[in-house]
This record gives sequence, structure tokens and C-alpha cells, in this order.
Amino acid sequence: MLKYTLKRLLAGIITVWFIATATFIAMHQVPGDPLMNDKAVPPEIRKNLEKKYGLDKSVPEQYVIFLGNMLKGDFGISFTQQNRKVNDIIRDHFPVSATLGIMAIFIAAVGGVLWGALTALYRNRLPDIIIMFLVILGISVPSFVFAALGQLLLVNINSFFGYSILPVAGWGTFSHMIMPSLVLGLGTMALLTRLMRSSMLEIVNEDYIKTAKAKGLSPTRIFFRHQLRNAILPVITILGPQIAAITTGGFVVELVFAIPGLGRYFVQAVQQLDYTVIMGTTVFYGAFLVFMVIVVDILYGFIDPRVRLK
Repeated sequence: MLKYTLKRLLAGIITVWFIATATFIAMHQVPGDPLMNDKAVPPEIRKNLEKKYGLDKSVPEQYVIFLGNMLKGDFGISFTQQNRKVNDIIRDHFPVSATLGIMAIFIAAVGGVLWGALTALYRNRLPDIIIMFLVILGISVPSFVFAALGQLLLVNINSFFGYSILPVAGWGTFSHMIMPSLVLGLGTMALLTRLMRSSMLEIVNEDYIKTAKAKGLSPTRIFFRHQLRNAILPVITILGPQIAAITTGGFVVELVFAIPGLGRYFVQAVQQLDYTVIMGTTVFYGAFLVFMVIVVDILYGFIDPRVRLK
């Protein structure tokens, strides 16, 4: 188990290095000038800015400096936000994205397991047909469409009752989180529902299920103690990456609902060619995703006693 863990950690470090290198190369291939906005910059000021951000050095030197700073946990200073470090942006706004993501993944996990088990129990019957139709919609329709529809629904509901039942946008209270987290979790819920259904249908014909029925165990006990417990393992396997993806991937949802999360700042950085913010948040997102995958891989060996990691 220790050997496997060390291998996964080494693979994770290499993956993060590859993400950082690819991001650095991509940023230097993007056309445009991060120091040029609407107004022309005098040569003297430009020279000082290049020195401040290390742009007066060669690309290999910039790469070495970037990796050295990254190892120290320093992603530099934003090009567009005056005297604000990328670390401060991540520290101030990632908790917002994480809070939204945790709520979204909770909704997705509970809904995915519940609907997946329900479709398996009513296979090829009306509940199964309706839920699987909604699953296809959830997987196919982009999140920004659900975000716009969610806002429109809230506007109509608030207009119908004459007062604001749920806020249409903004952040600060629990009511602000409900619709954005639901919208953000719909795609993952649909994916988990489909996976849970397939897993449940595979387990139905396993020998230990037949043995349990032959022993006269009640259908409820068979469902919770044997079917559900074993069918949920594949869901747990992909839950780690999905947690990271939802927590860090709500860019559009944060923009639509005016949520001051890290994804919103990432989009703004791309629009403004803020190279340090783009590189810093990309490496942070990648490292967080790799970390969650490693954690799930290790925990899977403890959750399922049939797995023996060497």
C-alpha cells in the first residue's frame, strides 16, 4: 500500500509539472501584449514593468524563475490588478468556489445515487424512461443554458409571488447558493445517475445476490446491504475528480449569477491577458484535481476490501 501511494504521489508531481510547463508555453504563444491596454505605454515605464515582471529576461530564464517561484508557492503579481498577488486572489476567492462546489457535489451525489437506484429498480418502466430522458438532457445541455433558465425561473417565481423568494444573483447568504449549486451539480448528477444505474443492473445477477435471495433475506435488506453498497463503488471512484471539477469549474455559473468566485477571476484574466493569474490559477486547479484523484485512489483500497493495492 505504501509503495502504491508513493507511486501515485510521484505521478501526481510529474503531472503538475507537465501542467505548469504546458501552461507556461501556451501563455508565451498567445498573441497580444499583457502590458498594453487601451493607452500606449511610454518606453521608460514599459522597461520598468518588464523588469518588475521578469519579461526582460529570456524565455528559458523566465521558465526557471516561474518553476522556482511555483515550488515556493508564489505565483507572482497580477498584471491588471494593481499590487495584488495571485496567491491573494486564490486565497480570497477560492473559498467561495469551494463552498458552491461542495453544495453542488452534495446535490449531485445524493441525486445521482437516488435516481440511479430508482431507475434500476424500475428498469424499462415509466420512472426509468422519464429519469433517463432527463439524464440525457442533463449530460447534453451546457451549464450556461441551465444557468440562464434557472435565472429566468427565479425571475418568474419572484414576480408571481410579488417578493424575492430566492435571489436571482449575488452572494452572501444560503439562499444565494441554492440555484447556482443546483445548476452546477446537474451535469454531474446526470452522469452519476447513469453510472449508478449501470452498476446496479450488473450487480443484480451476481451470485451473492442470488444466494441472499435463496437464504430468504428481505428485498429491502438485499437492496441496502448488498446491491446499493456494492453498486456505489464505481460512483466513489469518479467522485474525486468530479469534486475537483465542480469546485474549480463553475466559471460560467459564477459569471451568470455574479458570484465572486475564483472561476470568475480566471475568465477575467483570460479576457485581459493577465498571464500570471492565468498560469497561477491553472496550476492551482490542476494540482487540486490531481490531489483529489490520488486521495480517491488511495481511499478506494480501504472502502472496497476486495481491492488489494501493492
